[in-house]
Amino acid sequence: MQLAFEQIIIKPGQNLLLKDVNWSMFEKILDNLGEKRATRISYSKGMLEFMSPLAIHEFGKKIISNLVEIMLEEMDVDFWALGSTTFKNEKMKQGVEADECFYIKNEALVRGKDRIDLTIDPPPDLAIEIDISSRTHFDNYEALGVKELWRYDGQQLEISVLQEGHYSLSNTSVHFPKIPVVSMIPEYLQKSKAIGRNKTMREFRTYVRQQLLTS
Repeated sequence: MQLAFEQIIIKPGQNLLLKDVNWSMFEKILDNLGEKRATRISYSKGMLEFMSPLAIHEFGKKIISNLVEIMLEEMDVDFWALGSTTFKNEKMKQGVEADECFYIKNEALVRGKDRIDLTIDPPPDLAIEIDISSRTHFDNYEALGVKELWRYDGQQLEISVLQEGHYSLSNTSVHFPKIPVVSMIPEYLQKSKAIGRNKTMREFRTYVRQQLLTS
């Protein structure tokens, strides 16, 4: 007896791992799941993982994404935020859905495209993962060539920068060298829980403007 994926329930905060999934199966599963779903996927060389995020996970990714957008706006840098878009490459046998991702330096190369094809298009410049209910798969992002990866565990922000095909920890962001994001992103995320989103965003925008003027 075969089970349909619609019959499988993954509770928030839990993962499901499938092995020996070839590329054709992976593509069919994505088609069956569709784009409007709560679960996220990660695929690497036959291993397929489904992740169902918690509410605190979704809160973290949204606030951090808002903070990133404010920094880019104040720097007057065009960007394209693609959320949890599925990025995949059959040749590399890799597929991943970040919590949030941004095209920054390469924004003009994908501007206006309805679909991203990593065989001809560049990968996102920045990917953000919230490591509260799931673990980040470095292999996926390294193989796909994502230049910078942020991981937030609920308390601390960790920046990994791609160098010669592998990630190295960094205290500064390639995209925001004038702003100490490792300390300030967690600070303002926690602040939003106390004073609310809107007030936090206004304060952060003021802070960023001051940093850009004095740096």
